[in-house]
Amino acid sequence: MTPRSRLRVPTGPQTPRPDGGPTPAPAPAGAPRPDLALVRRARRMHRILTERHPDAHCELDHSSPLELLVATILSAQCTDKMVNQVTPALFARYPSAEHYAAAEREELEELIRPTGFFRAKTSSLIALGAALTERHDGQVPRRLAQLVKPPGVGRKTANVVLGNAFGVPGITVDTHFGRLSRRFGWTASEDPVVIEQEVGALFPRRDWTMLSHRVIFHGRRVCHARRPACGACPLRGPGLCPSSGIGESDPVRAQALVKGPSPGGSSPTGSSTTGPAGAAE
Repeated sequence: MTPRSRLRVPTGPQTPRPDGGPTPAPAPAGAPRPDLALVRRARRMHRILTERHPDAHCELDHSSPLELLVATILSAQCTDKMVNQVTPALFARYPSAEHYAAAEREELEELIRPTGFFRAKTSSLIALGAALTERHDGQVPRRLAQLVKPPGVGRKTANVVLGNAFGVPGITVDTHFGRLSRRFGWTASEDPVVIEQEVGALFPRRDWTMLSHRVIFHGRRVCHARRPACGACPLRGPGLCPSSGIGESDPVRAQALVKGPSPGGSSPTGSSTTGPAGAAE
C-alpha cells in the first residue's frame, strides 16, 4: 500500500533559487515548524477566499515590467484608481528607462502630482531610470536582489513586479495584507519581512502571488481597517477567522459596508451568495 502523503510545511533557512525568485526572509536556524492546525486552517481560508474573489488580480494598469514597476512606486500612499488615471499620459511621455533617467524634474513632477509625495517619487523615478539604464541595459531585472537596489524599490514593490510581470511567486505585504494576516491569526508581527516569512511558511510557494491578490481584495472590499463587514464575510464560520465579530455582525448592515461589485452574501463554507477586486489604503 502506498503511504499517505504528508502535508509539507516549509521551514528553516532557504537557499537562493536559481531563477532569482523571491523567497520569504529565511527563518532562523532551528526555527519551529508552523503549527499543523494553523497550516490547515490558513489553507482552508485561502480556498474560501479563492471562491469569494475569483477575479482577484493586480489592479495597477500596465503593459510591461517597467510600467508595473513605475505604477507600484506611484501607488505608495495613493489609491490604484488614482495611479491608473495618471499613468496613461506618464507612460506615453516616458516609454523607457532612458526616458525617466533624462526626465526634466518639473515636467515629471507635474505629471505625477495627483499621486502625492510627487517630489520624492520624481527623485525615485529619475534614479530608477538611471540605475536600470546603467546596470541593466534599461531592462527591469528578474532577480529580487537586483530589483530592490534602486531608490524607491523595496521588497513589496519587487514582489509585485516579479509575481505579476515575470510569474515568479512572491508575497506582497501591503497595509491590507499585513492587517488581515494578523486578524486571521497567521502572524502576530507588524514587521513586513517577518509577515512575509511567517505567512509564506503556511502556503505552497506556487500560491504566494494569488494569495496576496485575494487577501488584498478581501481587505479592500470586506475586511476594512475601521469597520470590517464581518456579517458578510465568508470566513465568519467557526474555526476560521479568530477575529470574526470585531466589526459589523448583522448580515444586512454588513453587506451595506461591502465595497465593489459583489456576488451576493457568502456562507462560511465559501459558497458565494455576495461578491468581489490592489495597494495603498
